[in-house]
Amino acid sequence: MANSIGGSSAAIQLADIKADLTDVRPITAAERCERVNKAARLMREQGIGALVLTASTSLYYFTGLQWYQSERLIGAVLTPEGQIVYVCPAFEESKVRETVGDSAQLRLWEEDESPYQLVSQLLADLRASASCIALDEAAPFFVFDGLRQAMPLSRIINAMVVTAECRMHKSNAELALMQKAKNITLEVQRRTAKILREGISSVEVAAFIDQAHRAFGGSSSTFCIVSFGAPTAMPHGPDGAQYLREGDMVLIDTGCKIQNYHSDITRSYVFGQPTERQRTIWELEKSAQAAAFHAAQVGVACEQVDAAARKVLEAAGMGPGYKTPGLPHRTGHGIGLDIHEWTYLVKGNTRPLAPGMCFSNEPMICIEGEFGVRLEDHFYMTEQGPKWFTGQSHAVDAPFGD
Repeated sequence: MANSIGGSSAAIQLADIKADLTDVRPITAAERCERVNKAARLMREQGIGALVLTASTSLYYFTGLQWYQSERLIGAVLTPEGQIVYVCPAFEESKVRETVGDSAQLRLWEEDESPYQLVSQLLADLRASASCIALDEAAPFFVFDGLRQAMPLSRIINAMVVTAECRMHKSNAELALMQKAKNITLEVQRRTAKILREGISSVEVAAFIDQAHRAFGGSSSTFCIVSFGAPTAMPHGPDGAQYLREGDMVLIDTGCKIQNYHSDITRSYVFGQPTERQRTIWELEKSAQAAAFHAAQVGVACEQVDAAARKVLEAAGMGPGYKTPGLPHRTGHGIGLDIHEWTYLVKGNTRPLAPGMCFSNEPMICIEGEFGVRLEDHFYMTEQGPKWFTGQSHAVDAPFGD
């Protein structure tokens, strides 16, 4: 068996971890101000009178305020002049001000009052046009319904036309945070391979991955898929525990967060000696992933990246399209404060690639009843083309090159 797979234990691997977050730099107030100014400009260009943000990652992106979604409206209203006014329950004022400060403008509502009427009155007080309101795409329906009833003459649109245009183009500071998160997860993946042994359960592996993410200073695992054998052909894995056997394909897909920015890396390899079939399919997956990467050039439509991966697979007899054996889903997704966010590498998406965009690259091969292979690394766009956050896996029997 390859040196990188098996031969160690969770205790040994965890004891050897040294957390180092000295290179982590939080997003600054100045950068958040730039984000607000860009959003305000987009609002003016599109005739949007107000942007209503709810308890979402977009609220955090623009303001730094992180909140949980509940039945109570809490968020912020952004005007085309770049003014921000927070709307929150009166009893939460002190907690909100811990983040936004004493100088921030807050409009408070009591439990027996309508926060939607408060928003309507706020727009009137600010002399903001209520003819077109952009509502956070992550807002629950009850928020949309409340605003619709409070402002029946207003046209409420999806705020993606503002929020997505801002968020899909990452700054250098955002890229650095994502790089840190991905570096941690790749090292966790490497250490995870070392603890594998025959009979180990997928539950035990997932628990180690969570501990390792936290030991490195990341968040708990934001998600964790651990599959062995035939279930590796299921893109999101099976329910329940599995137990590793000699010759199984192993698929582990996981990530963590640094300063709320995500990692998401998948590794596939064989526990034991790969068969010729496993080796061939693994190499095909790597070739499709490489083709997608090289197709991702500035100005190229997102769908062409997906097409490049499928061309490699279909030439080998996979598919066509989403049929299996083959690739049953899109080739990649955007990533940042949400693990899946704008924009997507999928057929029909004609948006041209631009600097700052970040994507997963994961053209998975699913052979139902046999095994699956997913190699997932992420890249970001520069003026010169794509750049890997983490490079491609080395080989099916030496995934980390050792």
